[in-house]
Amino acid sequence: LVAAQLRLRIGRGEFHLVYQPQLDLGSGRIVGAEALLRWNHPEHGPISPAQFIPVAEETGLIQPIGEWVIDAACRQIRQWLDLGLSKVRVAVNLSARQFSASLPKRIVTIIARQAIPHDSLELEITETAFLNESAATLDQLQALHATGVKLALDDFGTGYASLAYLRRLPFDTLKVDRSFVHEMLESQEAEAIVRSVVTLAS
Repeated sequence: LVAAQLRLRIGRGEFHLVYQPQLDLGSGRIVGAEALLRWNHPEHGPISPAQFIPVAEETGLIQPIGEWVIDAACRQIRQWLDLGLSKVRVAVNLSARQFSASLPKRIVTIIARQAIPHDSLELEITETAFLNESAATLDQLQALHATGVKLALDDFGTGYASLAYLRRLPFDTLKVDRSFVHEMLESQEAEAIVRSVVTLAS
């Protein structure tokens, strides 16, 4: 997979989003969804994000692709609202390579164009990426959060984020890393970590 081919495919309708529901375990009610990017190549068929996302990040193509993802997710939110469905928050993964001084304005412009509530969009950043970011990036996230956009810290527990970092940026959601969730029924240590994070977030 080469960057030139990826560049040619942007805007040809080969990318699409699938939505993974987020459930309230108490009621079983769907309370949100995570938008996941998929690429269906006309010759090679489905291509895993694990293959093309690193290429997009290395070449800078993650900027137009990431903006397309946010716009597509906001359009879907608008369609659900027009159908009379209850407001559902949709989470979108944000690559560290997408950050720039213009990022907050671009996202707010997309939200305004689709006329959706700001808090119906949630931006996810991994803990490792968050710890490696500059003060300018933290300012951009603060600016986005101030508009009502929700923020989620993904893969929590893998990057050793301190409570000081969580205090500096008020995340709305902490997503425990899947390794702890998979092991919590067999490992008391993993269960204790998950319980502690749930207590911290509640």
